[in-house]
Amino acid sequence: MARKDNEDNPSLKNPDLYEDLRDQGYSKSKSAAISNAQANENMHPSKKGGKSPTYEKWTKDELYDRAQELDIEGRSGMTKDELIGALRKGQ
Repeated sequence: MARKDNEDNPSLKNPDLYEDLRDQGYSKSKSAAISNAQANENMHPSKKGGKSPTYEKWTKDELYDRAQELDIEGRSGMTKDELIGALRKGQ
């Protein structure tokens, strides 16, 4: 059943795909990013993303830098495991 999170968001380029992704459990931000990227003929995103190594293989500094990019609050006091959890929750 569609959520219709997009009714007040005219910036969505592909609202139907957005709703499908939300129904599959994707976050609002990830659903919007994927649906807008797929609507752009110059981009060819997949739902799964790239072939990055799992977060467990990243260094703590790499995890911190990614958390900083995503503006995750409290990242400076987090352990490596906490950073991994926060990054997975935020995506």
